[in-house]
Amino acid sequence: MQTSKKIAVVGSGLVGSLLAIYLRHRGHAVDVFDRRPDIREVEFSGRSINLAMSFRGWKTLEEAGIDEAIRKIAIPMNKRAIHVVDKEVYFQPYGRDGEAIYSISRGLLNKKMIDLAEEAGVNFIFESKVWDVSLSEAIIYTGDTEKSPWEAHKYDIVFGADGAFSRVRHKMQRSSMFNYSQEFLEVGYKELSIPANADGSHKLDKNSLHIWPRGNFMFIALPNLDGSFTCTLFLPHEGDNSFAALTDEDKVKDFFEVYFPTINDEIPNLIRDFFKNPTSALVTTKCYPWVHGNTVALIGDSAHAIVPFYGQGMNAGFEDITTLNHLMNVHGDDWGTIFQEYQKERKPNADAIAELSYRNFMEMSSKTASVDFQLRKKIEAWFSSKHPELWLPLYSRVTFSNDSYAEALAMGDMQAAIMDKVMQLEGIHMDWNSERVESFIIEELKK
Repeated sequence: MQTSKKIAVVGSGLVGSLLAIYLRHRGHAVDVFDRRPDIREVEFSGRSINLAMSFRGWKTLEEAGIDEAIRKIAIPMNKRAIHVVDKEVYFQPYGRDGEAIYSISRGLLNKKMIDLAEEAGVNFIFESKVWDVSLSEAIIYTGDTEKSPWEAHKYDIVFGADGAFSRVRHKMQRSSMFNYSQEFLEVGYKELSIPANADGSHKLDKNSLHIWPRGNFMFIALPNLDGSFTCTLFLPHEGDNSFAALTDEDKVKDFFEVYFPTINDEIPNLIRDFFKNPTSALVTTKCYPWVHGNTVALIGDSAHAIVPFYGQGMNAGFEDITTLNHLMNVHGDDWGTIFQEYQKERKPNADAIAELSYRNFMEMSSKTASVDFQLRKKIEAWFSSKHPELWLPLYSRVTFSNDSYAEALAMGDMQAAIMDKVMQLEGIHMDWNSERVESFIIEELKK
């Protein structure tokens, strides 16, 4: 057991709300501050990428005792559906025996998480802008504007869960020996949608994550409970095929007719939504340290924002909470040790999933359309099914296992080197599932 503390969580997003539930379960008094209005009372912004809940996320929800409540608003996706121009849709299973990731509306999940947190006794303070933090004293200062009078709120501990552009981290950045970097991708994104059929059914396979790979850009669609799909266009900010080039209705229509002809007619509000919904940036942020003494800690995107192409941003943030919870079990009231061990364990893994997420954009946008890539995945799945003790594919290691992200990255690099050699074998397209190939991989693993 821990001695009850007065704790502030800055940010009412997914990680902040779930962390608050964990802290309440331990008997702490928890206030959650957010500069935004209560998301349950406003229309969602059209700035979402539907979430893909995987094993790590479910584990954190299960330990909080709320996984079943969340499963009711989730749809399993056991495969990718790859839409290549002028070819049949190609399906690629994600894992073994129906293993699946789960599509969840970000807005719906966030609303549900806040409801569950309030039921647990968490106090939410919306439309309250945090402008400054006294790190050593765990005091946060709120006010209407940066120059208006501020109100001081004293706590024992403050958690910064306020996202990639965290105000709490901003204060920590002004400390000596604080390292920080941010890197924007040249690709941005825009949310669109495919509505349900008249009878409420889905227009596309509902248990797939749909991808239209087009080289340096792509379109994806994830299913919703109401029969619709939340879609995201990932496109360079500048260049020939870019957001900057799509300046009027005719150009947008022509672009979709050329590159996405099979779904062009399935997006009736294409023009309206394209110009109404914002074009958003994709950023990777890294920093260290994540903590200040035993009073302040960063968590989730505040500590490690990543691009969304591995579907692990939320899952990584939830795993931060799992780690913190374990350390609280071990170290009790020693928050200094809890925080030090937390950042030491999580920082290498956050860096690893950032790297994996960056790499996966190339896989999703271009490689999935390649015949060689599809064969490569078939060989991995075949060998893994015969020798599960020797080979767990990188995607499965990240998505369906407890292995650390850092270990997954290292093992993935080793396996990729072996598969590069496999794909160079003479006649590989003819006898990819032969004893010859099996023996070759086994010998390479022995090395």
